[in-house]
Amino acid sequence: MSPENIFHLGLKELRSLTRDPIMLVLIAYAFSISIYTAATAIPETLNQSTIAIVDEDRSPLSARISSAFYPPHFVPPALINRAEMDARMDAGLDIFALNIPPNFQSDLLSNSQPTLQLNVDATRMSQAFTGSGHIQTIVNDEVRAFVQRYRDVNTLPVDLNLRMRFNPQLDKTWFGSVMQIINHITMLSIVLTGAALIREREHGTIEHLLVMPVTPFEIMGAKVWSMALVVLVASALSLKLVVEGLLSVPIQGSILLFLSGTFLHLFATTSMGIFLGTMARSMPQLGLLLMLVLLPLQLLSGASTPRESMPELVQLTMLAAPNTHFVALSQAVLYRNAGLGVVWPQLLAIALIGAVLFALALSRFRKTIATMA
Repeated sequence: MSPENIFHLGLKELRSLTRDPIMLVLIAYAFSISIYTAATAIPETLNQSTIAIVDEDRSPLSARISSAFYPPHFVPPALINRAEMDARMDAGLDIFALNIPPNFQSDLLSNSQPTLQLNVDATRMSQAFTGSGHIQTIVNDEVRAFVQRYRDVNTLPVDLNLRMRFNPQLDKTWFGSVMQIINHITMLSIVLTGAALIREREHGTIEHLLVMPVTPFEIMGAKVWSMALVVLVASALSLKLVVEGLLSVPIQGSILLFLSGTFLHLFATTSMGIFLGTMARSMPQLGLLLMLVLLPLQLLSGASTPRESMPELVQLTMLAAPNTHFVALSQAVLYRNAGLGVVWPQLLAIALIGAVLFALALSRFRKTIATMA
């Protein structure tokens, strides 16, 4: 093995990448616009929900209820008639339609227990479920305040003191931006190394490498360090310029420790990319393989939902995936300011998994080279 050969072959990979405008655009988009949109476009559980009100009572109480819906949870209600209600919901204009019947106020004051009808577009599942509870609470509060002539404030026997750790304002951008970077680190490292190997095969340059005095280890090592370097630099710039700069997300922990964990993770994922590149014969085949690999890796690693909520078999299986440990490491460092004494088990696990993946990819790569020779 010659370190000089690995270095120069890696430079060749970087020059080859600069001649691929599609990949360059993908890298730039993934670590800039995609990070910003993922952080700012994630909807709140209930945000700017559309609601229409059919006020057939035209009373002070119905007007009070209509004025109780306001941003940011709801847009200002559209006052419509009964004939428009079904048509607007069929057209998808309203998520909620509240029908206040005639004589609602008088029936309430005479203890007749009147009924309100709330129509919900259940195809907007998350907002429909949460919004129904919000509307019920708003209507009950307004009716109670109207009947009692004051707003009742219940004093609970126990004072629950809430303490929001690590994200005191519950700002969705703090979570969405960092998680998007973590997901893109995994995705781009696999894509770039797999595409680099297939590009060699499609352009016929792999045959040129076979007649040169280089070993499969040197060829693979060059692809691993060069593509890992590209993703590492892009993720560091995205963390500083987009996350901390543009989105003003405060990073609590050591960026150097995060990048060290990222380097180990890239060693594992680039090796995985080489392995997938040896299995695929073309870029379309690689794309299909990526769909089978990336989706489970990202969905089951704990980046989207807590691993504790998953079946125990899935939790145990995903311990063999490097990004499971990388997600835990990244969240601990960037969110909770964890140090090396806390995240060393994740660093060790990533290094061991990376070594196994590199050995498997090298074995597969040697067999592929031998069949081509």
